[in-house]
Amino acid sequence: MSKPPSSPALAQFVAATAGRNMTQPAYIAVATGVAMMMLLTVEPAYDVLYRWIGALLWACLAFFVFEWGVRLRHAILAQTVWSYVVSLRGLVDAAGALAVPLALVSGAAPKTAWLLGVLWLLKVLPGVRGLRQLRRVLVQESGPLLSVLVIFLVVLFVASVAVYFLERDAQPAAFDNIPAALWWAVATLTTTGYGDVVPITPLGRLVAAFVMICGLGVFGLWTGILATGFAAETRRDNFLKTWESVSKVPFFAALGPAAIADVTHMLRTMDLPPRTTIIRKGQAGDCMYFIASGEVEVDLPGKKVRLGEGAFFGEMALLGNHLRSANIATTRLSKLLVLDLVDFRVLMARHPDLSQTIDAEAKRRELENQ
Repeated sequence: MSKPPSSPALAQFVAATAGRNMTQPAYIAVATGVAMMMLLTVEPAYDVLYRWIGALLWACLAFFVFEWGVRLRHAILAQTVWSYVVSLRGLVDAAGALAVPLALVSGAAPKTAWLLGVLWLLKVLPGVRGLRQLRRVLVQESGPLLSVLVIFLVVLFVASVAVYFLERDAQPAAFDNIPAALWWAVATLTTTGYGDVVPITPLGRLVAAFVMICGLGVFGLWTGILATGFAAETRRDNFLKTWESVSKVPFFAALGPAAIADVTHMLRTMDLPPRTTIIRKGQAGDCMYFIASGEVEVDLPGKKVRLGEGAFFGEMALLGNHLRSANIATTRLSKLLVLDLVDFRVLMARHPDLSQTIDAEAKRRELENQ
């Protein structure tokens, strides 16, 4: 008996669902479920669309239960069930599949139970690459961040005790205890300033001014630490990606690790789709290109030449004539390494062997084009 035509597509869908990354149906289910949960609380919309809202919520829940079951089965077959269950992905999948049914079974009102659908938003988090980068930054910068947190807490409690001592007689209802003063200190130190509780004595206002200035400084420090950490992490990722691309170019194969690192700092990468014009004839040339992957087509008079992975082009304008001599475009998805004119001259001065190779290739192409 032959398999139904839909079985390969279904098998592919199940295999994609079993993977760690979010699938397109999962994104659609999360967006639909959260939107329906919000409409559930809007009485006019719910009165008109309650059947559609209920049906879509149940459909989203069924999808998340199916997704959790597929991943759990895959983990059992791979004998990694425990690592999946205790992982962030496993916990989020379980919460998305079980939270609403457990709330309904425990006797919660349907509208209240469906509010737990907000947990479906957590399913997006494990696949967000930026969050993994944030985690690395938080780990690497944990020392400075904790130091600033200590300063924040010290200022918070000192200010709370000071304003309680200075304001308790003038405003016994607002500052009748230190926890109440803590609320004022948090609102002031974070520069939120609700204005519901403010000091009225001269010394109390002086303390408030000090707390506001400290708040700006503390959050400025936190912002600076995180921004510096993100910048360093981004540079590190870009360096590793560029290093990998540079090492694959045969032109740089003879260089040692130190020279490749030197080249990597100079190059920038470009990912271009097919049929993208890179160089136009007659334009001023200020950089040359190395093909890390893909292919480009050079439109020469009377013929077209294709250059593949490992080739380079654009050097003619840097060696003599500063005008581009041909149109060049990608033929398929390509990754290019770009070397600017200033860096080109520095690189040639540091590595004469590369300079000789580029000169020889330029003369060969010049003879071919005559």
